[in-house]
Amino acid sequence: MTSKKDLSERDICTQYIIPAIHSAGWDIEKQVREEVYFTDGRIFVKGNKTARGERKRADIILYYKANIPIAVIEAKDSKHAIGAGMQQALNYAEILDIPVAFSSNGDGFLEHDRSGQSKTIERNLSLESFPSPDEIWEKYKKYKGIESKEQENIASFDYFFDGSGRKPRYYQQIAINRTIEAIAKKRNRILIVMATGTGKTYVAFQIIYRLWKSGTKKRILFLADRNILINQAKRGDFKHFKDRMTVIRKKKIDKAYEIYLALYQGLTNYDEDKDAYREFSRDFFDLIIVDECHRGSAAEDSAWREILEYFSSATQIGLTATPKETKEISNIDYFGKPIYTYTLKQGIEDGFLAPYKVIRIGINVDLDGWRPEKGKTDETGNEIEDRIYNTKDYDKNLVIDERTKVVAKKISEFLKKTNLFDKTIVFCIDIEHAERMRQALSNENPEEVKKNYKYVMRITGDEEEGKRELDNFINPEETYPVIATTSKLMTTGVDAQTCKLIVLDSNINSMTEFKQIIGRGTRINEEYGKSFFTIMDFRNVTNLFADRAFDGDPVMIKEIKGDKELTEEDIHPEENEDIIDPETGDAVDFGNDSYDNSPDGPGIISGGSIISEPQGKVYVAGVDVSILNERVQHLDGNGKLIIESLIDFTKNGILKEFRSLDEFLTRWNKAEKKKTLIDELESNGIIIENLKEEVKKDLDIFDLICHIAWDMPALTRRERAEQVRKRNYFVKYGEKARIILNALLDKYATEGIENIEDMTVLKVDPFNTFGTPAEIIGHFGGKENYMKALKELEMEIYRAA
Repeated sequence: MTSKKDLSERDICTQYIIPAIHSAGWDIEKQVREEVYFTDGRIFVKGNKTARGERKRADIILYYKANIPIAVIEAKDSKHAIGAGMQQALNYAEILDIPVAFSSNGDGFLEHDRSGQSKTIERNLSLESFPSPDEIWEKYKKYKGIESKEQENIASFDYFFDGSGRKPRYYQQIAINRTIEAIAKKRNRILIVMATGTGKTYVAFQIIYRLWKSGTKKRILFLADRNILINQAKRGDFKHFKDRMTVIRKKKIDKAYEIYLALYQGLTNYDEDKDAYREFSRDFFDLIIVDECHRGSAAEDSAWREILEYFSSATQIGLTATPKETKEISNIDYFGKPIYTYTLKQGIEDGFLAPYKVIRIGINVDLDGWRPEKGKTDETGNEIEDRIYNTKDYDKNLVIDERTKVVAKKISEFLKKTNLFDKTIVFCIDIEHAERMRQALSNENPEEVKKNYKYVMRITGDEEEGKRELDNFINPEETYPVIATTSKLMTTGVDAQTCKLIVLDSNINSMTEFKQIIGRGTRINEEYGKSFFTIMDFRNVTNLFADRAFDGDPVMIKEIKGDKELTEEDIHPEENEDIIDPETGDAVDFGNDSYDNSPDGPGIISGGSIISEPQGKVYVAGVDVSILNERVQHLDGNGKLIIESLIDFTKNGILKEFRSLDEFLTRWNKAEKKKTLIDELESNGIIIENLKEEVKKDLDIFDLICHIAWDMPALTRRERAEQVRKRNYFVKYGEKARIILNALLDKYATEGIENIEDMTVLKVDPFNTFGTPAEIIGHFGGKENYMKALKELEMEIYRAA
């Protein structure tokens, strides 16, 4: 019989923990879930490939009812103490908003009560004394402040299930449950803050469904400010309301429905005697949900505010990714502090939102300004006012024709090097600018436009044909339009799942607007090859990354100055070095199972909004517009932009890690695998991959570090390999072993030391032509001798140092 000490963690769960839970009265089918993955694993970007990091997983979660988790259990094998899993259990309990955490090794349980109900926070329990569902439910109610039977009935009412297997993600579940519980306790103003692309509409649907079905709320109004938001809701999650739902159009009111979707513009005429919403009695609605509430409802004098105040007796919920807080406008002042916040940074870390790269383009007239020479005239022959113009002027009151062409050329260059059919949104100053950009992009892509004129389209509020194409742009199955030019129309609420390039050629100073624009690219659709996106910035808008109010840093920032063509290095960083998953501390595997974002997607959109066109723009041509030198900027280990040069930053980091060259040489030579030392440096924010791109020399990592930190002479990998061959070091080995060592040396010369340290190298070309890994090792007399020969090869490679 197998000893308990020999059982795995999974065996302990199956043979001891689950039976103990079942004996306590838990329904194993309905109330117990094992190995619950609650994140998707962060997406890591390396060149044009992506790979998923480690997913967070709880061993066991206990539920009172579906989607109402009340306890989490972390299991260990019996070689560990009973409480060995408690810290991890508490971490998950905090993330998942669960009041009770358990740790077990199969001998018993350690319970930690976060609810405040127990006199002692932690207690040991035998396997036979595990708490019943009702016992832990009482702690949940204490934790949530649920006091009456009425509150309990509302808070525990069932979720909607359509049989498709769709379940809320953990953060959606928290937002829904906290909102229902708050309303059960008679709270009437609620703010939910969730990053763009995290499913606010689904959250709204589940809140409405549970309150409506329980009879807590009988007539509900869902308010938005754009038709696309209403249409997406109606066709998507809200379709399950069927004939109980209506959309208010053209201010026509029918009081026979229970669920109403409406634009605030469809309810008001800005005339107290004609406002359509006044056809309803003040107490007609008992629940109002305001989507994208940052856009208007926060302002005291806005039309939204009038509607909300008219129906002031209703419970009102604001949904936004970016609550607006200024001296004049406040979401928090109206709705109260957010009941739950799920940020862009959290979404990226959990793998639910796409990470992104940033390419900054510096144009001479932007960086230095432009002053017209004496007598310079515009296109109408009028002399241009003599002053220095800059990005605040361009395309707002001064149009430089060549600048527009340069921007269009850079966008097109990028797409030609990545994928001509990657969906792209170009944010412009206004409608007129969006139209000129559409023309310039069409001229840069004549072949594609000949095939289909919808390759580039202006999608703006004033133009019906463009607006009609918005649905096609956001539909992953539709190829066209590819490029959309816009100003405000597409900044918010547009569910562009496959948008891979966002171009900023507009002056954006508002953090709220900036976050909304970034949100156009954060949705993931791996089926269509969308797992990260790129921001191309022509106006230094991405300086807002440094603002404390921003919470989701890019994976790479590259500045390009100068009249130079975009290169592969500009678009993708060096791909040879490892990226470390902070969840595991291990290198992320970018092997054959990782996704290669090869050309296969749809295209680019240009759009603008309904705004009054600026008068008196000056149009000028014949200006020397060019790109200046190239500079790369990166992020440090904390995700902050490195202000000093990357070389200086790296040198300072290395000198903190190693007190002297001798200490570095000692640790390098003692390291069983050089890759381990490289990983250690990268975990401290010293990314060798970025440094190699900056230095632009094919140096060995060893030489790169010694040269940067201690100004030692540097050799390339190929030079080191040739030195080894000149010493005729291989002569002591047999013929086949020499061939293998020569191949390893060639591999080192082309790819680096870390690529020959892993045994998997023996499975790839050219080693697979020499036989199986076992046969190759056999030529050295076994694995131990092979590893010894590999170590000697490494010593020979670095012997010259």
